[in-house]
Amino acid sequence: MSQSPVSIDNYVRTHDLLQEAIAGLSDEQLVWKASEKSWSVTEVLTHLADHNLVVSFRLREVLAGSEARLPAFSQDEWVAGQRANSAKAADVLEAFRALLLYNSLLFRRLSPEDWNKSGVNFKGLTVTVAGIAQAFIDHVHHHLGQIERIRQGEKSSRESSGAV
Repeated sequence: MSQSPVSIDNYVRTHDLLQEAIAGLSDEQLVWKASEKSWSVTEVLTHLADHNLVVSFRLREVLAGSEARLPAFSQDEWVAGQRANSAKAADVLEAFRALLLYNSLLFRRLSPEDWNKSGVNFKGLTVTVAGIAQAFIDHVHHHLGQIERIRQGEKSSRESSGAV
């Protein structure tokens, strides 16, 4: 329709950024964890795929005019409950990509009025479709930093154990 207030290209590009962030990591490096309570790279990717599912639902609830409070989700429990660290990172990223593409098709159909439709999130704050989409992009960027920190921690762990 008309110009989007959110960069749809930046939204879709989050997949490429995640691909680049994990490039060259072995299967062992993808599942390495600094501690039992921390996430591996694969678990971060799974969380982002889960978040993409939830955001997809939230967007559609707002666009449908629902007055229901937009749901939160228990990210740690979701990651643990689905045994995310046993998943293949490539499979998780493919699901993530499919949702990005599906939502991008929706975004391209939205009118300026649609982008401004609002709902109430789980914190009781009013959010717009544009705000939900932009927050998702920002959330992925936050986790790109987390992936880099995990990579550095894994590298330091290997170096200190002499496994380099």
